[in-house]
Amino acid sequence: MVESGRDIPAPAEPQPEAPPIVLPLPNMDEDENEMEDVIVPNEDVDTMMMLGKHYILNYIMKQAAKPLKGIPYHYKDVKNYPLEEQKKWEQACKEEIKSIEDRNVWTLVDCPPDRKPVKCRWVFAKKSDGRFKARLVAKGFLQIYGEDYDETFSPVTHFETVRLLLAYMCRNDWEIESLDVKTAFLYGRLDEEIYMEQPEGFKVPSSSKKVYRLLRALYGLKQAALAWNKELHKLLLKLNFKRSKSDPGVYIFQDKSGIMLFIVYVDDGLLMSNSAKLLKKKKTAFLNVWEARDMGPVKEYLGFQITHNRVKRSMVLHQHPYVLKVLKCFQMENVKHVRTPLPAGYQPSTAPKDYNASPTIQQRYQSVIGSLLFVMLGTRPDIAFAVIKMSQFMANPTEEHLQKALHIVKYLGSTPNLALHFSGGASSLDCYSDSDWAGDSETRRSTSGYAIFLGNDLVSWRSRRQPTVALSSTEAEYMSMCDCAQQILWIKSLFQECHLSLQHFMMFGDNKGAIHIAQNPVMEGRSKHIDIKYYFLRECVEKQIFMLDYVPTDQQKADMMTKNLTWQKFQDNRSRLNLLEFKS
Repeated sequence: MVESGRDIPAPAEPQPEAPPIVLPLPNMDEDENEMEDVIVPNEDVDTMMMLGKHYILNYIMKQAAKPLKGIPYHYKDVKNYPLEEQKKWEQACKEEIKSIEDRNVWTLVDCPPDRKPVKCRWVFAKKSDGRFKARLVAKGFLQIYGEDYDETFSPVTHFETVRLLLAYMCRNDWEIESLDVKTAFLYGRLDEEIYMEQPEGFKVPSSSKKVYRLLRALYGLKQAALAWNKELHKLLLKLNFKRSKSDPGVYIFQDKSGIMLFIVYVDDGLLMSNSAKLLKKKKTAFLNVWEARDMGPVKEYLGFQITHNRVKRSMVLHQHPYVLKVLKCFQMENVKHVRTPLPAGYQPSTAPKDYNASPTIQQRYQSVIGSLLFVMLGTRPDIAFAVIKMSQFMANPTEEHLQKALHIVKYLGSTPNLALHFSGGASSLDCYSDSDWAGDSETRRSTSGYAIFLGNDLVSWRSRRQPTVALSSTEAEYMSMCDCAQQILWIKSLFQECHLSLQHFMMFGDNKGAIHIAQNPVMEGRSKHIDIKYYFLRECVEKQIFMLDYVPTDQQKADMMTKNLTWQKFQDNRSRLNLLEFKS
C-alpha cells in the first residue's frame, strides 16, 4: 500500500494510476504470503484513530471492492480472453517492460545468498479512453523494514484542496489543465539494495535463476511513491516553484507575469494559472524533462468527472462512473430505490461481547465501507454521516451492520447523478458548524459536523464522533465550532500561500450559548470544566480571524453531517448543499 497524506484511497495491490476506480483485494487462494497485506487488526476504530487518522483511512479504503469482470487478475488469465484482446494485453505488457528497460530500472544479477528477492505480479486495467494498460508491480508487503526500506511517507494533495482551488479558479476564470506522468515511479532513485524475481511471461531463458537488482523504484515498493516524489520535488524547485506548507501537494509560482499552481497527487498533475502564457511555458518545461500525457483542459482528476463551463463560470463535479461500478460490484444495479442513506431513526449498536464476525462478513463489510468512503470524501457529502457512523463497526460487524451499509449503496443507486455544482457567488468563506448532543446511545458522545462554502460552493465537510462526552448541548456545539475554526485557519493559510484573496470569513452556529462563550471572556459554571484547548476558538474570535454569528436551526446547512434525518429534512438540507442532479 502506498502510504500518503490524508484523504487518500490506498489499494491492496498498487494500481497503475491514482486514484484507482476499483480498489482490488489480493487473491487469497494463490499465495499465502499475500494474506499478510489484509490482516484485520483487532483494534477497534477508536484505537486505530489514536494511531493516526491516515492509518484508519488507508486501512479501510484498501478493503474496497474487487475488480470487475473483463479485466485479467493474473497474467495467466490473459490466455482465457479472445485472441484480439490477448494481443492487446500482451502488447501492453511488452510496452511496460520496454519502459522499464529504457529507464535502466534494473540489472540482471545473481541473488546474494543472504538476501530474499521480493516477488512481483502484473496488474491490468482498461483506461477511460479505451487503452489497455499493464503494470508490473512489486509485492512490497514482503519487504523487510530496515533492510529493504526505511521511510515510506509520500505527501499528496488533499481532496478538499482540489475542490477549494477548483471553485476559486472557476469563479475567477483561471486556466485549468491536467497532465499525467507516464510510468512516474520509474524515475525515482533507490538508496536501498533490493532484488526482485523475474516477471511472469518475461523470464530470460538463459538466466531463469537470476534476479533483478532494482536501481530505480518500481510500483508496489513501499518507498516507490517517496522516491518519485523526491525527484518531482527537485524538478519543481528548479522551475522556481515553492512547496506549500499548508498542503505539501501544492506548489506555487509567482512573478510579474502571473501566478501558477501545480497540484500533485502521485503522478497526476493539475495546473492552474491566471496567465495562459505562463501555464504553457511551465508545462512545456516540465514535459521537456519527463514523458507525460498532456490532458489539456481538465475533465477528470482524482476520480472526479469535471465539466467546466468558462462562459458561465460554472463547474460540475461528480463520480458517476465510479458509483455505477460500485453498484455492479455489489450486484445492486436494480435494487429498490431508497430516499435516505440510512432508514429514518436507525441507531446502530455494537455486537454482543461473545460475538465474533466471520471473515466473510468482515471482508465484505470492509469492502463496502471502503468503496463508500472514496465517494463520500470526493463529491458526496450527503452520505458523510451514514458512512462515518457505520465505519465505527469495522472491527466486528454483524449481519445487520452489513445490511445497513448496503442500504447506503442502495441510496447511491437511487441517486447516481447527484453532483457538486460550483456557480460562484460572493468571494467569502461561510462555515456552518453543528453537533448532535449525546447522539451515540451507547457512549453518549456527541457528533460534530461542519459544511464550508466558498460563496455558494460547498468545498469542505466533515462528520465525526467527538473524543469526549459533552455535559451539555452548549459544550457539544462549542467543541464542534472549535473543529470548524481549525479548518478555517488552514484554508486561510493555504490561500495566503497561494496569493489568493477572500473578502471575509464567517462561522455560523445554531446554539446561542456556545456563541456567547466564544465571544465573551467569562468563566461560568456551565463552561469552566471545558478542556482548555477548546478556548482556541475564543482566541480566534478575539483576533477577528473570522466573524461568528447565529443561524436558526432550520437554516443550518451542516445538519445532515451530525444526525440521521427524516426524508423531508434530509432533502431540504441536501438541496442547501448545492448537491443537485446533473445531465449526463
